[in-house]
Amino acid sequence: MNATRGHVAILVNILKDDAERMSREMESVLSASGWICSLIPFGQSRGAVSPIEGADILVSLGGDGTVLYAARVAAPFGVPILPINLGTLGFIAWVKREEWQIRFDEAVSGRLAISERFMLEISVERNGKLVAGFSALNDGVVSGAGPAKIVTQSIFINGCPLGRYRSDGLIVSTPTGSTAYSLAAGGPVLDPDMEAMSFTPISPFTLSNRPFVMPGGETIELFVEPGQRENTVLTVDGQDFFDLLEGDRVFFRRSAFKARLFRGERGAFFQVLRSKLNWSGGPDA
Repeated sequence: MNATRGHVAILVNILKDDAERMSREMESVLSASGWICSLIPFGQSRGAVSPIEGADILVSLGGDGTVLYAARVAAPFGVPILPINLGTLGFIAWVKREEWQIRFDEAVSGRLAISERFMLEISVERNGKLVAGFSALNDGVVSGAGPAKIVTQSIFINGCPLGRYRSDGLIVSTPTGSTAYSLAAGGPVLDPDMEAMSFTPISPFTLSNRPFVMPGGETIELFVEPGQRENTVLTVDGQDFFDLLEGDRVFFRRSAFKARLFRGERGAFFQVLRSKLNWSGGPDA
């Protein structure tokens, strides 16, 4: 019988095709090698913090959204994440399903580097009182919730007013999230190992309202102006939602925690940009 090698938590997105079968296969292979395994269905891990807290490694089995969820629950415990892709895009979840055993062995033997990813701490204040708090690996978005969608917000950087925006919303993004919603809205691509934040207006009324990048130690404040035509909502990593009221203030700061993601070769990020965003061009590019 093999001696115990450690504890593996496997976060499984059961909505993905073949995820449940693959998780059982993974559990069988790893258990036979001496690992203690805990299977955690995606969406139930908030009630299963104990297996994550005591894990040596967290395997994310799903797509990029599963990795975002894994990061938010694992970051406070410093547990590194091996992101296996069962989805379509696979921007953060870079490990192919057929190579999971090879990559797992590389991870636990120290042959895979760990990328320490900047995360956001997002808080909502209402009448001077804290009413909600979130963490994010990708982004936080303050936008209109109705069909007209236009919202008016004022932006402050470290308490200093920057501007007043009428737009469909504002995206505050991490470097990891810069290739997600922010990029689609015209924001910049940031290297994922940077310590920085960016904010990007979504379809602003004023063409001079442009994306902005700043150091990670700054505080971005979004103030929901009175007189909105639509309800306003805060969306975190596309997964958590909070209804905002006029006069609410949403603060974006550097999180005390970082997401620890196993990564491939340093040039892999640029290869992903070429392949996933079709930057490679054609034969005449």
